[in-house]
Parts: sequence; structure tokens; C-alpha cells
Amino acid sequence: MVGVLLISHGNLGLSLADCARHVLGRVPDNLAIMGVEKHDDPEAKRLEAQGLIAQLEQGDGVVVLTDMVGGTPANITGRLVQAGRVEAVAGVNLPMLVRALSYSSQPLEIVVSKAITGGLEGVFYMLPEGKHAKTTD
Repeated sequence: MVGVLLISHGNLGLSLADCARHVLGRVPDNLAIMGVEKHDDPEAKRLEAQGLIAQLEQGDGVVVLTDMVGGTPANITGRLVQAGRVEAVAGVNLPMLVRALSYSSQPLEIVVSKAITGGLEGVFYMLPEGKHAKTTD
């Protein structure tokens, strides 16, 4: 099973994980969360993340989901990537996380692909009366 690590600013990862547990109706045992605060040492957090990856790794790899490119969590994440073993996706949202967890029994490259498409396909422009228009061209 592919492990899923959330690295985010503050408590965003915890909140997303709580929502994912609600949506999935289960507590995923292949999920870990690491929040990064302003005062945290990035190198210490990178080492913490490596420890979480080691705990999650069951031989199928780990996908790290992070919030926004350019921020400290994403910068830490970028230093963790090991092609084919530890992959990363930025821009995490609830559809991305749910998709990654739902497909985590698949190979790592499928989990990454499903996470990305889940994140992208979960973004809509909302219209009145609950209707929506997809935001793709």
C-alpha cells in the first residue's frame, strides 16, 4: 500500500485529514500529517518528514501532498522526492487527498496520477441553485 504524507502550513493537514476520514468513513492507517509553523527549523522538519516516510513506507512508495509551491512545506517536500519511491504533489485539496487514499492500493504512479486528477477535477465555478460549471477550457 502506498503511504500518504501531508505536509502543510499549520493545521491545514490535520483539518484535511479529518475531513477525508469523514468522507471515507474510515481512519486510513497509511496516512501521516506534518504541520509546519513559522518558528520551525526547516532542516529539523525535513528530518521529521523523513522519519514519517520511513514509517509509511511498506515497499510500495509514498506520495507527499503539500499545500502551495514556494512555501516552506513545499520546499521541505521538494527535498524529500526520490523518483519512483517518494513522489510529491503540491496544491493539496480535499478531493486530491480523498482520491490518493482511495487509490492507495494501486502502484505509486497511479496514486500520483489519481491525486492530481482528483485535485484538478474537484475545482468548479459554482452557479446559483447548486449548479456548477467546470473550470477547464
